[in-house]
Amino acid sequence: MTAEPRIRPSGRSLRARMLLLVTTALVAVCAAMALTTVFVQRAALMGNLDDRVTDAAEHSVGGAALHPERTADLAFLDENGHPAGMLAARPDAGGAILSAAVVRQDATPRPLDSAQRAALRGVPADGSTHTRTVPGLGAYRVTSLDADGIRVLTGLPMDDVRDTIGGLVEVEAVVAGAGLVVAGCVCAVVIRRQLRPLGRVAATAVAVSRTPLGHGEATGLTRVPERDTDPGTEAGQVGAALNRMIDHVEASLAERRRGEERMRRFLADASHELRTPLASIAGYAELMNRGPDRIEPVLAWSRVSAESARMTGLVEDLLLLARLDEGRPLHSAEVDLAVLVAEAVWDARAAGGDHVRQLDLRLDIPDAPALVVGDAARLRQVVANLLANARVHTPAGTTVVAGVESTDTHRVIRVHDDGPGIPPDLLPTVFERFTRADTARTRSSATGSGSGLGLAVAAAITTAHGGRIHATSVPGRTEFTVVLPAAVQGAERRPGSETAGECAEVRVPVRD
Repeated sequence: MTAEPRIRPSGRSLRARMLLLVTTALVAVCAAMALTTVFVQRAALMGNLDDRVTDAAEHSVGGAALHPERTADLAFLDENGHPAGMLAARPDAGGAILSAAVVRQDATPRPLDSAQRAALRGVPADGSTHTRTVPGLGAYRVTSLDADGIRVLTGLPMDDVRDTIGGLVEVEAVVAGAGLVVAGCVCAVVIRRQLRPLGRVAATAVAVSRTPLGHGEATGLTRVPERDTDPGTEAGQVGAALNRMIDHVEASLAERRRGEERMRRFLADASHELRTPLASIAGYAELMNRGPDRIEPVLAWSRVSAESARMTGLVEDLLLLARLDEGRPLHSAEVDLAVLVAEAVWDARAAGGDHVRQLDLRLDIPDAPALVVGDAARLRQVVANLLANARVHTPAGTTVVAGVESTDTHRVIRVHDDGPGIPPDLLPTVFERFTRADTARTRSSATGSGSGLGLAVAAAITTAHGGRIHATSVPGRTEFTVVLPAAVQGAERRPGSETAGECAEVRVPVRD
């Protein structure tokens, strides 16, 4: 058994990914801002410290210049104005420290030991500032000056700068952390609200996926709520698209169900229609087998032939409908509908003389052909079926008029009679297969029973020619109208084009 895929209507996975993405972006922005602030602040503090170191070095050089002969003397430290924590040293030409001391608060300067002096060795006397770590004293910013052979090295502690930067980092970390928490909560709420429509869309998709569509459930499918189909949002577009897809699914399933119902009804009607002549043929054959005393052989053979012809016509109509349903191309040639309808009326007069038949031609130009492009044999069958329908379903003496009208773009065939008409409840289904109106229109006893396929065949042939057919009926006037596209005016006749009287290709016999 295949496991049903799990779909989370709440969209937690997507919400988590979006929240993670937003949080990552906020962290990156906060980190960039904090680093920029720290670097800028550190640069400013270090610049200020370097200026103070340079000033202290110049002040120390000035004090040492009072006794130039004392190359290792640090007596200038006894003067006021030196900050606590400042260290001073007298280097030689090679950078070695001759003497060094650190200024103390309210006390005499304390000399540096050898390890501390070693940390200050090698500072170039070019006025540039350097960072040195002095054991026991910490990090110092130092510089060395040389004024006419008087060399002095001076340094100030970096503790204040580092403390300030450290405090700034701590404050920014706290503020950034609090800001990220608040921003994350706000983003989570906003994302949850924005993804709720998508969650409802997913829930609708889950509900539809659980519907047993294969068992004919074609109606009542769940839809995405209207509030979640706003085309101005991405989730709304998805919801609207899902609703359209569900509409198409319902329409397709309904059409399939109607098609299956029509197929079942069609098979039942076809089986019934074929069973009747087959039963007659079998009955007469049985009577003939029992001997000539049971039935006149000539009568039996005539009835067998009649039923065989009826069954053959039914099968041929079914075969034609099947071919038209498959979309097989028809023979294409120029056909003059005026000639075709006139011939069909003469054929109908020859088939039975108990109706009054008239021909009515209404052409834009008298004696001009009413040309269409199509299959002459099939179009003749359309007119013949309409005339036969009027003959079979109306009483003797009914007037049947067949006419042709010509317009700039279409050719129209009209067949109307003054019979009793078709009931309104049967009119919408009059072109469906095996539809009969025997209860409404008087059937001539001399014509026998029809199969109910004549009008269906006429409608299928008309549709295959790109036309349309419809019927109107009231008591005293029933009219069938066939509208076909006109042939292109002034077009040269293609090789093989024929008029209605010249078309030689006949694939299905025309039955009256």
